[in-house]
Amino acid sequence: MAIQKLLFLMVLQLSLSFYLLDLTNAHAPPSCLKLGFYAKTCPSMEAIVSKVTYQYISRTPSLAASLLRMHFHDCFVRGCDGSVLLKSRNNIPAERDAIPNLGLRGFEVIDAVKSALEKKCPHVVSCADILAMVTRDAVAMIYGPYWEVPTGRRDGSVSIGLETFGNLPPPFANITLLKQNFAAKGLSVKDLVVLSGGHTIGTSHCSSFTDRLYNFTGKGITDPSLDPNYAVQLKKKCKPTDTKTLVEMDLGSVRTFDEDYYTLVAKRRGLFQSDAALLDDAETKAYVNFQSATHGKTFAADFANSMVKLGKIGVLTGKAGQIRKQCAFVN
Repeated sequence: MAIQKLLFLMVLQLSLSFYLLDLTNAHAPPSCLKLGFYAKTCPSMEAIVSKVTYQYISRTPSLAASLLRMHFHDCFVRGCDGSVLLKSRNNIPAERDAIPNLGLRGFEVIDAVKSALEKKCPHVVSCADILAMVTRDAVAMIYGPYWEVPTGRRDGSVSIGLETFGNLPPPFANITLLKQNFAAKGLSVKDLVVLSGGHTIGTSHCSSFTDRLYNFTGKGITDPSLDPNYAVQLKKKCKPTDTKTLVEMDLGSVRTFDEDYYTLVAKRRGLFQSDAALLDDAETKAYVNFQSATHGKTFAADFANSMVKLGKIGVLTGKAGQIRKQCAFVN
């Protein structure tokens, strides 16, 4: 974790050079993406995506959380252009091989959907659209909300691992950094707290939060904002040098989409410092407490709305980008 922090600070200045570009591209005009984009060129697209996705999620429901995280990580770096799917080349680590993305899983699902679509509609459907559609279907298959996904994205051809730092919200982020990070992508404070609730289903390596347990702020103590009883439980699972053990980010939700995250955060049992940070802002704290008290009364609808906004970040459309034949490689 200490290494992650150091690398984060080292490349922050580099990442800020892309800040103005991110602000410029944060919003794609609504006309660039539309429902039914492939109605004439690949009318069976949605059915194929749903069928192949179900084949994987029905066997391994936990993949839904991984795919959701993958889509989020894709959109926050260079926009929703499928760049997280590209493999490293020329000895330059791609996004998928950067430290913040080492826990991503589910690439085989995207590859399988792409293969099925290439057989039916060769060189028509982008990998960026596939990732957005698969994410929606996977979440719905674990009892999450369903939302309409406008399509028409094209694929990027650049993937640089260093750009994950400073673009992806780090697990040790405070509320100020989180708000700045989301605002740079054209997302609101409400989107921040809503998407936090959905993107913490799944698992994380112990190494992502052991500093919080054993060496908070470099002082050899446990983060005082963490519930002490929960800290004891985590220490039983994660030793200071543990880099392999996986822990559920939202206990009990690895296979089911739900609103329990907010109850955990309200009880100071969020896994990361960025979870605890949601209690340091009046707007995000009010949302956490409301969803906790009402058992997620508006969470599903809010999440669906925020996911539509997320899926429009920095998209490539029209003549920009490409349609990759394989999602892991540039044509």
